[in-house]
Amino acid sequence: MIQGKFQLFLTGTFAEEATTWKKAQEQLVTYITNPAVWTQFLIIALKILFIYFAGRIVIKLANKALEHMLVERDKHPLKFDQRRSKTIGKLLGNVITYVVNFIVILMILNQFNIRLEPVLAGAGVLGLAIGFGAQSLVKDVITGFFIIFEDQFAVGDVVQIGTFKGTVEEIGLRVTKVKSWTGEVHIIPNGTIAQVTNFSVNNSVAIVDVTITYEEEIDRALNVLRDTVSKSYENNVNMVKAPQVLGVQTMGPSEVTLRVTVECKPNTQGSVSRELYAEIKRAFDAEAIK
Repeated sequence: MIQGKFQLFLTGTFAEEATTWKKAQEQLVTYITNPAVWTQFLIIALKILFIYFAGRIVIKLANKALEHMLVERDKHPLKFDQRRSKTIGKLLGNVITYVVNFIVILMILNQFNIRLEPVLAGAGVLGLAIGFGAQSLVKDVITGFFIIFEDQFAVGDVVQIGTFKGTVEEIGLRVTKVKSWTGEVHIIPNGTIAQVTNFSVNNSVAIVDVTITYEEEIDRALNVLRDTVSKSYENNVNMVKAPQVLGVQTMGPSEVTLRVTVECKPNTQGSVSRELYAEIKRAFDAEAIK
């Protein structure tokens, strides 16, 4: 008797499950074959495509406008450096792309009836957590942006950052790479850059001090100096102005120091000084000036 009731229970259960499954199938078929559902899907798909292509068009128009603004800015008498204009244009173009893509994603999610308030709140909390957890990274990025935007230095410039002096190899939003004259590459986080000395902005001055004995005639030595540096100026493209023979600089225990200065191109004072020393040595030997 118990076994019969159990079989009856199983039969009833299977019958209910079969009925439920059949109803589910009927509802699914009805939903799929409902023209209103497909119309709604089509409208949503069209809206998504419209939003996507509208975002692409906005990005292209913004980049074109930005490029046009930079070209017009370059034509202005107070124009930016071309390298700086390209760098700033690329940065602003990336910012525009990220912002527009973020807005497009939010608008697409809204088409699926997803509430944007929790998404925006979660993004805000996530950004706040990243800001607190990576303060040094945020500082590096902000400082790097202002280094590029303000054109504090550029690739190829000779700079001194703290105790590191050399040629700038790369400027990024996070780090700056400086190569010293002995070959070492120093990688400096932008957030630690507090003071920069740029040796490539203005012309440099080469200072050449030549010593002669007290027995030599000052006027004769100065005349030889003037003739020698004048000939060097004609042959050296790194000299911006004619060298100036200033005269006697100091008087030591056994020698008199004569000074020559010359304005030259940025970071060429070393080569100019060496060339002048060599030419002056040859001239003094020829004139028997000790």
